[in-house]
Amino acid sequence: MSRINDLIAEYSSDGVEYKSLQAVASYSDTRIDASELDETSFVGVDNLLPNKGGKTDANYLPNTARLSAYEVGDVLLGNIRPYLKKVWLAYNSGGCSGDVLAVRIIEEYRLRIQPEFLYYLLSSDDFFVFNMKHAKGAKMPRGSKDAIMKYPIPVPPIEVQREIVKVLDTFTELEAELEAELEARQKQYQYYRDELLTFDEDQEDVRWTTLGEVSKSVSSGGTPLKSREEYYGGDIPWLRTQEVRYVDITETEIKITEKALANSSAKWIPANCVIVAISGATAARAAINKIPLSTNQHCCNMEIDSKKALYRYVFYWVSKEYERLKALGQGARGDLNSGIIKSFPIPIPTLEEQARIVDILDKFDNLVNDLSSGLPAEIKARRQQYEHYRNRLLTFKEAS
Repeated sequence: MSRINDLIAEYSSDGVEYKSLQAVASYSDTRIDASELDETSFVGVDNLLPNKGGKTDANYLPNTARLSAYEVGDVLLGNIRPYLKKVWLAYNSGGCSGDVLAVRIIEEYRLRIQPEFLYYLLSSDDFFVFNMKHAKGAKMPRGSKDAIMKYPIPVPPIEVQREIVKVLDTFTELEAELEAELEARQKQYQYYRDELLTFDEDQEDVRWTTLGEVSKSVSSGGTPLKSREEYYGGDIPWLRTQEVRYVDITETEIKITEKALANSSAKWIPANCVIVAISGATAARAAINKIPLSTNQHCCNMEIDSKKALYRYVFYWVSKEYERLKALGQGARGDLNSGIIKSFPIPIPTLEEQARIVDILDKFDNLVNDLSSGLPAEIKARRQQYEHYRNRLLTFKEAS
């Protein structure tokens, strides 16, 4: 930061000039034949990754003969649902679909603006807030091409831009290293989980039974009438199916009242149940509630008999068997039901062996999933630090 401050003091002590994006850049005005593209050079909005994740190779090719061309150094923006923050700095040339905007620095500014600096400006949260503010459409908002070009950007001296890019690149590289380590740890975790939870059918110290047999009770919940305002805004946690995606549930987005509990099939369940979603996008996913709560009717809640199995052992088994359990879904939506859940097989080793397995998997799980510790927490902290410095580095006193 001191180096950048020195450069600003040297080259722009009176402030930095701000210009509209259209003064320094334009949308691509060149075209390319679809026949010249492959999965690495075609960019559709679907293979731009959200949250500034760059891009991945396309899994389909364009069905139009001619497309907008992009060049090395162009900034590509996903123009559908700008809140997804899809942006990529092109390191190769190719073609993009109509839902992707290729922003190119105009000739007279090529020596005054670094492509990497422009990329960081257009990947800032300030830009995406601006873009959404002017987007059109409710269900599928689309960025306004005219408004985007009116976005004000600072144009500091090129020496300052280079130093800022160097600092932000360092943060990006550190985050990429952490992401790569997290991915490796997740694969390691899945490997050990599968190894630890693989048993022979005839293994003498393992008893095969069902989820229903190791449960003291199996229940579902209900949804209080949404038209009754007095049923919502209370202090009773109410879990919806879409929230069944974490290891430990410690909070719910919605809370209901005692009156709602009394007038619906929602009911209290004790802490440390194994909850399995039985319909919707999260069907067959499991979670553990670390607090007493209620659920909607699309959750199957198993209170595990501690004399027969450890609830965390059951959770890890159900998580491992996600694909097999999901495949048992019925109907067009692939819904499960409590009967399917209760009859699902589970191997039961001794409680001591279950405790050993749980202890190992808990350590891995904390490392790869815990948002308050482990790698996710470190990545989150890095991102917050990165956003803080990026906001500081891309904010300048405007020249009068």
